[in-house]
Amino acid sequence: MTTQAPQAHAAHRMFGALLVRHLPGSRHAPLSIERADQGLFLLWLAFMGLLVFASLLLWQAGAWHRLIEADPTRLTIVIVLMFIGCSGWAGRRAWVLGRQRTALDQAQHVGSWSGEFLQGTAQPGADRASWLLVLGERAHGAHEMAWWLNGIQLKLGLLGKVIGFSILALNLGQLESFDPSQSAQLLKSLTGGLGIALLTTVTGLTGNILLGLQLMRLDRFADALVADALALSLTSAGASDGHRPTGP
Repeated sequence: MTTQAPQAHAAHRMFGALLVRHLPGSRHAPLSIERADQGLFLLWLAFMGLLVFASLLLWQAGAWHRLIEADPTRLTIVIVLMFIGCSGWAGRRAWVLGRQRTALDQAQHVGSWSGEFLQGTAQPGADRASWLLVLGERAHGAHEMAWWLNGIQLKLGLLGKVIGFSILALNLGQLESFDPSQSAQLLKSLTGGLGIALLTTVTGLTGNILLGLQLMRLDRFADALVADALALSLTSAGASDGHRPTGP
């Protein structure tokens, strides 16, 4: 747990993730619906349903077509595909964490992370800190790559911004004289680069925030899983120590 804290903290300092951390409920402990059987996965399904519905509305309004036509770099498509892939992984991860939560709540310790942790710490002379690191790695380790890809979305948006303003600067640099009769063509060429800059930035920032919200809930759920497993192991150790004879 201690070795992962600096990495997670560095990932959370990204601008989009920083905004997510200030959203209502993003940093709270698992909600009651998440504590239910596969509640985290059901909450993810509801969240993705809202996003699919919003995407269909944008499709009917023609926003997706205009977005693709206005971005010749195709960076927005890359960002959207990356978001879809990472969101699908987040749903699968929510299912896995939900199964581990059910195994801990129902004391089904065979083949579960918490079961291996409890069995390992129950051994005489066991190093609880090492077992806690193993449990923390299984609960949080897979999230590091997802946080990195989440930051890549934002960086791709900034890359599109640089490309857009570069195109705008090149078009301005090629102007030798201003001809009022060509003002329409001039404005079209100038707004093309500005459109690339704005669309890629907005797409990258939106994907970063929405994916960061999913990953933040996964982290909070994994934190609660590790904390509850540790509390259960300490309770079991205290109970076993209480039944030991106190005499010589």
